[in-house]
Amino acid sequence: MLLRRPELPYSSVTPKGVYLSRRRFFGSASAVLGFAAGGTLEGQKLSAAKSPFSTTEKPTPFQDVTSYNNFYEFGTAKSDPARNAKRFRSDPWAVSIEGAVAKPRVLDLDVLLQIAPLEERIYRHRCVEGWSIVVPWIGFPLNALIKLANPTSSAKYVAFQSLYDPKQMPDARYAGIPFPYLEGLRMDEALHPLSLLCFGLYGEVLPNQNGAPIRLVVPWKYGFKSIKSITKIRFVEKQPPTTWSLAVPSVYGFYSNVNPEVDPLWSQATERRLGDFFKRKTLKFNGYAEQVASLYGGMDLRKNF
Repeated sequence: MLLRRPELPYSSVTPKGVYLSRRRFFGSASAVLGFAAGGTLEGQKLSAAKSPFSTTEKPTPFQDVTSYNNFYEFGTAKSDPARNAKRFRSDPWAVSIEGAVAKPRVLDLDVLLQIAPLEERIYRHRCVEGWSIVVPWIGFPLNALIKLANPTSSAKYVAFQSLYDPKQMPDARYAGIPFPYLEGLRMDEALHPLSLLCFGLYGEVLPNQNGAPIRLVVPWKYGFKSIKSITKIRFVEKQPPTTWSLAVPSVYGFYSNVNPEVDPLWSQATERRLGDFFKRKTLKFNGYAEQVASLYGGMDLRKNF
């Protein structure tokens, strides 16, 4: 797909330094991005093929998904991220690939966007607090990046780290959890084709409050496992620390698979879809049991919650 050229050049509406950075970004990503003139990447269009991995459920309204968020770097109330992340700068961006890999490297966003074709995947999501959403994400399988990284045989886990910038995220000091935010997956979980590196939603570049410019999406796990604004991916031999497991280990386990039978603090048996009045039953593995249950054969999922 070719770029749709704006009617006005970026240089006429954007400061030169920002213009040059975005010019490099869009020039390299021309095969996947279509855009219009403006001073921010947010709201600009992404082109992606429809994925057979998508659910047939109706997506949650865009306004609900972009205004009701957990992103503690920008505040703990659900409405805080949409309000406090407006000035967050996610351009330029780079992700460091580290640890047990053949060749550690730092990948700019334009390089990341060219690793694999973008797909639109409509996934169900379940939050441990009891609410759920259906979102058309845009990204590519995490396993494509893992293949590029070429991890060694000692790499058993993949650890992720978010950006933490106190100047841009002053409200994080009230969050009560350690930063930068950390998450991790077992290698077979990370390689599973459902695990997605995400750059957009609803046909647009990720809004800041939803984890711009790159986040993880793991649909069979509770939402806090899908780490936002990733700056570091490290391949390690031992199970890595994760933020919520460090903060409240009795409630937030490393695996955090959606399981209506495990109630670490409050019942997980039902959930409320944003925009709906009535609750619905929570599905084990969030409805993805057919695809992922085999990853946990023989495991006690009450102990390994």
